[in-house]
Amino acid sequence: MACRLSDMIYYLVKQISYIIMNIDSILEKLHIESLNKMQLDVAKAMSTTADDVVILSPTGSGKTLAYLLPLVFKLNTTVDFLQAVVIVPSRELAKQSVEVLRSMGVPLRGLALYGGRTAMEEHKEIKKVLPHVVFSTPGRFNDHVSKGNINPRSVRFLVLDEFDKCLEMGFEEEMKLVFKSLPLLERRILLSATRSNEIPLFVNIDKVSEIDYTEPDSGISVSDRISNFVVRSPQKDKLETLSRLLRSFGNSSSIVFLNYRDSVERTAKYLSEQGFVTSTYHGGLEQKDREDNLYVFSNGSSTVLVSTDLASRGLDIPDVDNIIHYHLPQGEAEYTHRVGRTARWDAVGRAFVLLGPEEKLPEFVDQELPEYVIPDDLGDIPQPRMATIYIGKGRKDKISKSDVLGFLCKKCSLTSNQIGRIDVADRYCYVAVARNKAKQVLKLANGEKIKGVKTEFKLKGNSNR
Repeated sequence: MACRLSDMIYYLVKQISYIIMNIDSILEKLHIESLNKMQLDVAKAMSTTADDVVILSPTGSGKTLAYLLPLVFKLNTTVDFLQAVVIVPSRELAKQSVEVLRSMGVPLRGLALYGGRTAMEEHKEIKKVLPHVVFSTPGRFNDHVSKGNINPRSVRFLVLDEFDKCLEMGFEEEMKLVFKSLPLLERRILLSATRSNEIPLFVNIDKVSEIDYTEPDSGISVSDRISNFVVRSPQKDKLETLSRLLRSFGNSSSIVFLNYRDSVERTAKYLSEQGFVTSTYHGGLEQKDREDNLYVFSNGSSTVLVSTDLASRGLDIPDVDNIIHYHLPQGEAEYTHRVGRTARWDAVGRAFVLLGPEEKLPEFVDQELPEYVIPDDLGDIPQPRMATIYIGKGRKDKISKSDVLGFLCKKCSLTSNQIGRIDVADRYCYVAVARNKAKQVLKLANGEKIKGVKTEFKLKGNSNR
């Protein structure tokens, strides 16, 4: 018996050492030094209990990694069937979440499922990838289940990311169908930045471990890293004040939030005419346009993202310096999610409420905000540091990131610090280069081959969009 016990202890020690080593490797790949308190608590709850888990934590605190890391060690990567489903409210969050998984460098296979492309295309991907976990909008998941493209009986884990959004009235029937189609669920993991009033009965949540880091004294408050200000506009039409405010920021990155699509377009047009390089983001745009605009902003090729609240949830855009509420948010949750687009992880950020002559701070802003006075001596319209180059070949043409990097260095005479983010799609690539080198790249790339293949090189967008 003693021998068996010692063998068991030896095995457990080896397993723990293996997990720690692998966690260290994952964090290194993600360029993260260590897990925060919330992530450690989630790992403990998912590893040492059989409870369902509710995670409440500010935006930008790392909730995606918090649930993915324990899943890596709970799912069986030696088999080829689906074991976990992550339901998200938007296709953007589905795509970003699967990218986090891929960046971890683990053998767990993931796939994003969402509208905007045919279910047949996705079915082919499902058969090719054989995912262990899918990240899906509720409607698209139900579609694949009804067509027999997914076997829901193999799913043991269900994650609801932004569950307050997923469980809103508009999604209720779809969500009921999701739960009905998963009869053998063992655990539910629910995540949100804000507390929901009530979790519906159909979620069938059982014994719960709640991890709440939304309180100011929780040790993970993002608000401590965000400076909030009021900016007063002397005119009811606040466009001129907005322009002056953005000029005062230099070429730091800003998201301007408005409540309506037509207001987004009007504001972006005005700023572009002033000379700002802007991107727009709202539900009325085609999916490809939304993705392109977001990409251009996130890689530093535009300084301003003008958006509806669609950009307030789920999007992990690094290094957003300023949040501007051009229109007052419609509720406290919207306010929280907007502000959460800055100060991601350990960064700091600023948020500005732009008030017209007759506007007042909403009641849910429970503090007197200092006034930000725009200086009189404003410089020229700030320009972004980067520009985006389109390359007309991609992954299916055997082009990789290293191929693009090598081409730009050897053929276009760029140094590594003049090259930013590189993204390779199936049939094209986008790469961010130093803005003052973009014309040089196009000139030197003209007529050249990348990896023996002749292709097209062009500037993505124009100087103002």
